Amino acid sequence: MEQMIRLCKLHDMLYSMLAAGYPMQEEIKYGEALTQKEFDKVFNRAKTLASRESTEGHDNFLAGIIVSFDLTCSIKMWTEFERYHFAQIVSSQSTMHRLTKMNIMEKCVPEVDYYVKKRVEELQEEWARTGEEEDRLKLLYSCPTGLTLTARVTTNFRQLKTIYKQRHDHALPEWREFCKELLSLENFEDWCVEKKEI
Repeated sequence: MEQMIRLCKLHDMLYSMLAAGYPMQEEIKYGEALTQKEFDKVFNRAKTLASRESTEGHDNFLAGIIVSFDLTCSIKMWTEFERYHFAQIVSSQSTMHRLTKMNIMEKCVPEVDYYVKKRVEELQEEWARTGEEEDRLKLLYSCPTGLTLTARVTTNFRQLKTIYKQRHDHALPEWREFCKELLSLENFEDWCVEKKEI
């Protein structure tokens, strides 16, 4: 399977780890560089808190670690992905605007039946020939859920922890691949994944 996550950036990891200690601090000190010993303490606290269940609230600092990436997956997976409320879609490819021009044979996951793809190509040609609104709608509503689209996503470690927990062994292979790719994010596997889940 082709790589799903590209152009990934992590933001605010250190400051979120520091903020994880705020509940136990009487005064917040700014502008001081951390010694290696202080950093290790901050890191170990973050690791401990991250491993707690999200329902306890101890892992709230993970919501401050912002993750942005391009994600390419099928419409079927996008429909399920959009149920997560803390994943902002920055921008995405549009079937409404571009389905008439997309190479259906190349843009669908391999499991989409050849004859379905062929029929969509015929509908593309039909709409190009007639320009009729009814033909455009027929094309749009006949689009297979196995068509892949790319979107830029901004979310956070806490949401990805939830997604991983719920989807790492999902029946849809794309979810399993997505979760496998999450393991390559700095500290994600160590902080957010129970060893029995891998």
